[in-house]
Amino acid sequence: MTVTIAEELLLLAYSEDEGRQLISTMQLDPALAGAILAELVIAGRVELSGKKVTIKDPAPLGDDELDATLARIAEFGKDRDASWWVQRLQSGKLRGRLLSRLARAGVLNEEHGKVLGIFPTTRWPEAHPGVEADVRERVSAVLAGAEPDARTGVLIAITHAAKLDRKVFPAESRARVKEIAKGDWAANAVAQTIKAMTAAGAIAAAGAAGAISTGGGS
Repeated sequence: MTVTIAEELLLLAYSEDEGRQLISTMQLDPALAGAILAELVIAGRVELSGKKVTIKDPAPLGDDELDATLARIAEFGKDRDASWWVQRLQSGKLRGRLLSRLARAGVLNEEHGKVLGIFPTTRWPEAHPGVEADVRERVSAVLAGAEPDARTGVLIAITHAAKLDRKVFPAESRARVKEIAKGDWAANAVAQTIKAMTAAGAIAAAGAAGAISTGGGS
């Protein structure tokens, strides 16, 4: 089946058997937003003119999430940079929609439970491991030295930016991951989008740390 880069990222970001998130929400949510924006760049629908995100081709791609984001950028009518858009696009709702979509497609199972018998929780273990296996096979070839195509390069670079790579890729691949994350292989707009995602994640983490510090001092 066809999945988006953001969905490929989700498959890597959740443990296969237990279906639990491997990195924090503050790392994952900006990464998902960056993946969607990067995919629109790769598809030739948006471009970065200088640092501003602009519409290049408003034609829908046939994917609900990608097309909704494309329409949102088109309707906004003001020039904003990629970092601004990543911050606006990231949300728990986006993550939930993508997870639910993978569950409806039979790739994941949606399992509800309670922690300590009180707090509701949802796990997303794999139902069809073949989809993630295909992603990992493509990634493994690049980590072994193959030239990355745009989609695989973006996926690897985003996992690095979100600090997911250290959990899902072999330790001996770290130098190669960092090489790809530099973006020398990528079109300038894609590389800028990845940098914007990294910046948005750092801003979110700093904001959360400040809130914790303030709360602790009250």
